[in-house]
Amino acid sequence: MSNIRPEEIRIEKLSKEHDITGFQCYEKELVKFLNEDALDNQDKRISMTYLWFLKETNELIGYFTLLNDKINLEGDLKKFFKNKNIGYSTLPSLKIARLAVDNRFLRRGIGSLMIDYVVRRAKFISIGIAGCRFVTVDAKKNSIVFYQKKGFEIFGEGKEAIFMHLDVTRQILQS
Repeated sequence: MSNIRPEEIRIEKLSKEHDITGFQCYEKELVKFLNEDALDNQDKRISMTYLWFLKETNELIGYFTLLNDKINLEGDLKKFFKNKNIGYSTLPSLKIARLAVDNRFLRRGIGSLMIDYVVRRAKFISIGIAGCRFVTVDAKKNSIVFYQKKGFEIFGEGKEAIFMHLDVTRQILQS
Protein backbone atom coordinates (compact mmCIF):
# COMPACT_ATOMS: atom_id res chain seq x y z
CA MET A 1 0.00 0.00 0.00
CA SER A 2 1.16 3.51 -0.72
CA ASN A 3 1.77 6.24 1.80
CA ILE A 4 -1.08 8.55 2.66
CA ARG A 5 -0.50 12.16 1.59
CA PRO A 6 -1.30 15.22 3.75
CA GLU A 7 -4.03 16.38 1.39
CA GLU A 8 -5.89 13.11 2.00
CA ILE A 9 -6.25 13.85 5.72
CA ARG A 10 -8.73 15.86 7.75
CA ILE A 11 -7.73 16.83 11.31
CA GLU A 12 -10.29 17.59 14.02
CA LYS A 13 -10.05 18.23 17.73
CA LEU A 14 -11.78 15.43 19.63
CA SER A 15 -15.37 16.17 20.63
CA LYS A 16 -18.21 14.12 22.10
CA GLU A 17 -19.79 13.98 18.61
CA HIS A 18 -16.96 11.85 17.22
CA ASP A 19 -17.46 8.11 16.88
CA ILE A 20 -14.13 6.68 18.03
CA THR A 21 -15.32 3.16 18.87
CA GLY A 22 -13.88 1.57 15.71
CA PHE A 23 -10.30 2.69 16.35
CA GLN A 24 -7.95 -0.28 16.86
CA CYS A 25 -4.29 -0.19 17.80
CA TYR A 26 -1.91 -2.93 18.87
CA GLU A 27 -1.05 -0.72 21.87
CA LYS A 28 -4.23 -1.41 23.84
CA GLU A 29 -3.56 1.38 26.36
CA LEU A 30 -3.72 3.91 23.51
CA VAL A 31 -7.20 2.67 22.54
CA LYS A 32 -8.24 2.73 26.20
CA PHE A 33 -6.97 6.30 26.61
CA LEU A 34 -8.84 7.50 23.53
CA ASN A 35 -12.11 5.87 24.59
CA GLU A 36 -11.98 6.51 28.33
CA ASP A 37 -9.73 9.47 29.17
CA ALA A 38 -8.99 11.74 26.22
CA LEU A 39 -12.23 13.74 26.26
CA ASP A 40 -12.22 14.08 30.06
CA ASN A 41 -8.60 15.31 30.00
CA GLN A 42 -9.56 17.76 27.30
CA ASP A 43 -12.56 19.05 29.28
CA LYS A 44 -10.22 19.58 32.25
CA ARG A 45 -7.71 21.41 30.00
CA ILE A 46 -4.99 18.88 30.78
CA SER A 47 -4.37 17.82 27.18
CA MET A 48 -5.88 18.15 23.71
CA THR A 49 -6.46 15.23 21.36
CA TYR A 50 -6.53 15.57 17.59
CA LEU A 51 -8.16 12.96 15.39
CA TRP A 52 -6.93 12.21 11.89
CA PHE A 53 -9.48 11.07 9.34
CA LEU A 54 -9.05 9.80 5.81
CA LYS A 55 -11.11 12.33 3.83
CA GLU A 56 -12.29 9.88 1.18
CA THR A 57 -13.78 7.32 3.57
CA ASN A 58 -14.14 9.34 6.79
CA GLU A 59 -12.21 6.57 8.64
CA LEU A 60 -10.37 7.44 11.85
CA ILE A 61 -6.77 6.57 10.96
CA GLY A 62 -4.91 7.94 13.97
CA TYR A 63 -4.69 10.48 16.73
CA PHE A 64 -2.25 12.35 18.88
CA THR A 65 -2.58 14.13 22.21
CA LEU A 66 -0.63 17.25 23.16
CA LEU A 67 0.07 19.05 26.42
CA ASN A 68 2.46 21.67 27.73
CA ASP A 69 5.71 20.44 29.21
CA LYS A 70 9.11 21.65 30.35
CA ILE A 71 12.60 20.28 30.23
CA ASN A 72 14.59 20.47 33.44
CA LEU A 73 18.11 21.57 32.53
CA GLU A 74 20.68 19.50 34.33
CA GLY A 75 24.26 18.45 33.72
CA ASP A 76 25.50 18.78 30.15
CA LEU A 77 22.28 20.41 28.94
CA LYS A 78 22.53 23.11 31.60
CA LYS A 79 26.14 23.82 30.55
CA PHE A 80 25.15 23.79 26.86
CA PHE A 81 22.45 26.42 27.35
CA LYS A 82 24.53 28.44 29.82
CA ASN A 83 27.10 28.82 27.01
CA LYS A 84 24.29 30.27 24.87
CA ASN A 85 23.45 32.82 27.62
CA ILE A 86 20.33 30.89 28.63
CA GLY A 87 20.63 30.51 32.38
CA TYR A 88 17.23 29.07 33.21
CA SER A 89 16.67 25.83 35.08
CA THR A 90 13.79 24.78 32.78
CA LEU A 91 12.80 25.42 29.18
CA PRO A 92 9.26 25.26 27.74
CA SER A 93 8.12 22.52 25.41
CA LEU A 94 5.15 20.92 23.73
CA LYS A 95 4.71 17.26 24.66
CA ILE A 96 3.34 14.48 22.50
CA ALA A 97 1.50 12.63 25.25
CA ARG A 98 -0.01 10.00 22.93
CA LEU A 99 0.42 9.12 19.27
CA ALA A 100 -1.39 6.19 17.68
CA VAL A 101 -2.17 4.90 14.20
CA ASP A 102 -5.03 2.50 13.51
CA ASN A 103 -3.72 -1.03 12.79
CA ARG A 104 -5.23 -0.95 9.27
CA PHE A 105 -3.09 2.08 8.37
CA LEU A 106 0.28 1.17 9.85
CA ARG A 107 3.41 1.70 7.75
CA ARG A 108 1.74 4.22 5.47
CA GLY A 109 3.57 7.31 6.74
CA ILE A 110 0.83 8.59 9.05
CA GLY A 111 3.02 8.67 12.17
CA SER A 112 5.62 10.71 10.30
CA LEU A 113 2.96 13.11 9.05
CA MET A 114 1.71 13.51 12.62
CA ILE A 115 5.20 14.34 13.92
CA ASP A 116 5.74 16.83 11.08
CA TYR A 117 2.39 18.46 11.94
CA VAL A 118 3.25 18.72 15.67
CA VAL A 119 6.67 20.21 14.91
CA ARG A 120 5.06 22.82 12.61
CA ARG A 121 2.59 23.67 15.43
CA ALA A 122 5.47 24.00 17.91
CA LYS A 123 7.35 26.30 15.50
CA PHE A 124 4.21 28.40 15.07
CA ILE A 125 3.80 28.66 18.84
CA SER A 126 7.47 29.55 19.40
CA ILE A 127 7.56 32.24 16.73
CA GLY A 128 4.39 34.14 17.54
CA ILE A 129 2.40 32.89 20.52
CA ALA A 130 4.50 31.72 23.48
CA GLY A 131 7.87 30.32 24.41
CA CYS A 132 8.30 26.77 23.13
CA ARG A 133 11.84 25.52 22.73
CA PHE A 134 11.26 21.76 22.36
CA VAL A 135 8.88 19.02 21.36
CA THR A 136 9.14 16.18 23.87
CA VAL A 137 7.92 12.61 24.03
CA ASP A 138 8.21 9.68 26.42
CA ALA A 139 8.90 7.04 23.80
CA LYS A 140 8.34 3.35 24.27
CA LYS A 141 11.47 1.34 23.55
CA ASN A 142 10.01 0.01 20.27
CA SER A 143 9.43 3.61 19.05
CA ILE A 144 12.88 5.09 19.68
CA VAL A 145 14.21 4.56 16.15
CA PHE A 146 11.06 6.13 14.66
CA TYR A 147 11.50 9.29 16.74
CA GLN A 148 15.25 9.42 16.06
CA LYS A 149 14.53 9.34 12.31
CA LYS A 150 12.30 12.38 12.88
CA GLY A 151 15.16 14.26 14.59
CA PHE A 152 14.46 13.54 18.26
CA GLU A 153 17.37 12.94 20.62
CA ILE A 154 17.44 10.79 23.73
CA PHE A 155 17.55 12.87 26.89
CA GLY A 156 16.90 10.38 29.66
CA GLU A 157 15.55 6.95 30.46
CA GLY A 158 12.72 5.93 32.75
CA LYS A 159 11.43 2.52 33.74
CA GLU A 160 8.91 2.23 30.92
CA ALA A 161 9.87 4.97 28.48
CA ILE A 162 12.76 6.90 27.02
CA PHE A 163 12.50 10.68 27.32
CA MET A 164 13.28 12.28 23.95
CA HIS A 165 13.30 15.85 22.70
CA LEU A 166 13.57 17.80 19.48
CA ASP A 167 14.92 21.37 19.56
CA VAL A 168 12.37 23.48 17.68
CA THR A 169 14.79 26.39 17.22
CA ARG A 170 17.19 24.08 15.41
CA GLN A 171 14.27 23.06 13.19
CA ILE A 172 13.44 26.72 12.52
CA LEU A 173 17.01 27.50 11.54
CA GLN A 174 17.01 24.55 9.13
CA SER A 175 13.71 25.59 7.50
